[in-house]
Amino acid sequence: QVQLVESGGGLVQAGGSLRLSCAASGRAFSGYSMGWFRRAPGKEREFVTTISQTGDRTLYADSVKGRFTISRDNAKNTVYLEINTLKPEDAAVYYCAAKDGTKFFYRNWASDYDYWGQGTQVTVSS
Repeated sequence: QVQLVESGGGLVQAGGSLRLSCAASGRAFSGYSMGWFRRAPGKEREFVTTISQTGDRTLYADSVKGRFTISRDNAKNTVYLEINTLKPEDAAVYYCAAKDGTKFFYRNWASDYDYWGQGTQVTVSS
C-alpha cells in the first residue's frame, strides 16, 4: 500500500509559477513510476506527466511541454511538479499517482496507476 499526499496548490496569476509536491509513504517509493494527472471543472481527467522509478525517463502531455517539469527525490519519497508560465487552462485539481514499476512506462492510462492522492487545487487568475 502506498499513501500519496499532494501539496503546493493555490491561486496564482497567469504567467506565474508553482511547485507541487507529492509525498509518498508505505511501500518502497523507488519501485513505482510516478505521474501527475489533472481534472478541470467539467472535463475528463487527463494525463500531465510521468517519471520513471529512477528519474531517467520522463513524458509530458503536449499541452504542458516546455512549461512543466517533473522530478523526484527517492531519498525523500517525494515527486515534484514545477509549473511555469501558468495559463488559465492549467486550472484544475492536480493528482499524484503511483504505478508499479513493472508496468509499461510509456502507456499513460490512468487505469494503469495503482495509487492516487486526494489532489491539490490549482487556480489561475487572468
